[in-house]
Amino acid sequence: MSATSLAALTRTSDPHAVLRRLLALDAVVTGANGLAYLAASGPLGRLLGVDRGLLLALGAFLAVYAAAVGLLASRARPAAFPVRAVIEANLAWSVLSCVALAMWLAPTGAGAVWTVLQALTVAAFAALQHLALKGRQGSSD
Repeated sequence: MSATSLAALTRTSDPHAVLRRLLALDAVVTGANGLAYLAASGPLGRLLGVDRGLLLALGAFLAVYAAAVGLLASRARPAAFPVRAVIEANLAWSVLSCVALAMWLAPTGAGAVWTVLQALTVAAFAALQHLALKGRQGSSD
């Protein structure tokens, strides 16, 4: 996603809308990733050099997580506690992805690049969601 399209996504005077849009985008991206892992775990496993069973488990987890984040995004005013939980889960995913890459995964070159890119993407979601939550709390409700 380009900086221009991200700026358009967050351009609003309603701080709740910014947070909801970022959560919704997170849910869509995460859900698409999870569904891809579920639907094509064999070919993706071969491409990325990751066990098919691991991709199936991750796909199921990501699909459920995406549904929960999507539900949170559907709220007119998402509560701070669950938003913080999403932010922390995203940060944990990013860190664990890098740790897994360094400690126990043995992916292909494409798999290593994919792991780093998805970790950076998820960390960016966490940072943007944190800033949106902070901005919402700084505004008058």
